[in-house]
Amino acid sequence: MSIKLIEAAEYKNYFNYRSAAKVTPEISETVRKIIDDVKNRGDEAVKYYEKKFDNTELSALEVNQNEIETALSSAGSEYISMLERAAKNIADFHKRQLREGFMYTSENGIILGQRVLPIENAGLYIPGGKASYPSSVLMNAIPAKIAGCKNIIMVSPPPIRPEVIAAAKISGVTRIFKAGGAQAVAALAYGTESIPKADKITGPGNVYVAEAKRQVFGIVDIDMIAGPSEILIIADKNNNAAHLASDMLAQSEHDPDASAILITNSRELAENVISEIEKQILILERHEIARKSIDNNGLIIIAENREQAVNTANDIAPEHLELCVENPFGWLTEIKNAGSVFLGSYSPEALGDYYAGINHTLPTMGTARFSSPLSVDDFIKKSQYVYYTEAALKNVSDDIETFAKSEGLTGHANSITIRTK
Repeated sequence: MSIKLIEAAEYKNYFNYRSAAKVTPEISETVRKIIDDVKNRGDEAVKYYEKKFDNTELSALEVNQNEIETALSSAGSEYISMLERAAKNIADFHKRQLREGFMYTSENGIILGQRVLPIENAGLYIPGGKASYPSSVLMNAIPAKIAGCKNIIMVSPPPIRPEVIAAAKISGVTRIFKAGGAQAVAALAYGTESIPKADKITGPGNVYVAEAKRQVFGIVDIDMIAGPSEILIIADKNNNAAHLASDMLAQSEHDPDASAILITNSRELAENVISEIEKQILILERHEIARKSIDNNGLIIIAENREQAVNTANDIAPEHLELCVENPFGWLTEIKNAGSVFLGSYSPEALGDYYAGINHTLPTMGTARFSSPLSVDDFIKKSQYVYYTEAALKNVSDDIETFAKSEGLTGHANSITIRTK
């Protein structure tokens, strides 16, 4: 098998990977039981599931100072310097997202306003186990720190790699805990003897983590329910096929359910990209994962013109969109639905994943139609206030009483009448 090559008019017949959030009733029930157990038994339940699922016997859940220092030493100074450079870029971008409250005064002494406040306790879920994602630590912790969160609590499945602990230290995480899966999400939602209760949980995870976040939403806030990773590339005929193939494979190696799509007006380029994919896939360490992704979810779409390419991209609303075209800034205003847009042939998606400064926690599965990348906004809340003088309230009392009575809420009306009549 190989990647599918189709005409733009056909793509909806193939584009079915969005059903890949495979939450079966069995998974949902398993997660519910884990959450209830952690809610009732706290640390004891978390340790039980870490032994059951991660084969790790834990005497303590929290990473202590000695473990942090050992991890920093193990990561090495050169690696830490690289993390610091990436962290600076991420901080520089996210500082520009800070917003201020406002207050205004109108006639009769009326004052209205809005305050912008950080959430106090941010809970970060960082995937772990066989993989290591220090980049996810930076992308979640740095916006929380810039927002002003007092406590930034990180959970990650043991063993936590030194690189992840180093990223936590650099980015402002206040406490680190060895816990993964639905049990870690439950611990952040309800709190345990060791793990503090969070106000919001952010960060990616597998289907059990995603389902746990869905089930605890309302007890705490969450960032999003992330699906498999996606890339869509629009490329004209003047592109390097090897570059395009490498970007598609970079996305495919994430997950068998990940998707990589190329839209081009050149059939010759499409054929060359297919050849390059078949060459390059053989050298990937995760070639088996990439193979399944390419075979099941890979698409190359031949578009008749620019309008068809843009309309298809906006309809798909991808997590990552690369515009490998002449004058990409000229195309940018036409893109309505995308998590992050990468402009030109030398801005590959991996640049944003790690280093440029934009956030890599992005809406997937078409949700870029209505949602946004993780940002400082995810770690703030807004509070309103209002002040009326006696004269100002009397001036509008008839309107409020009429409004309240129209809804059958005479108690509301009376709370105005009793002050003004």
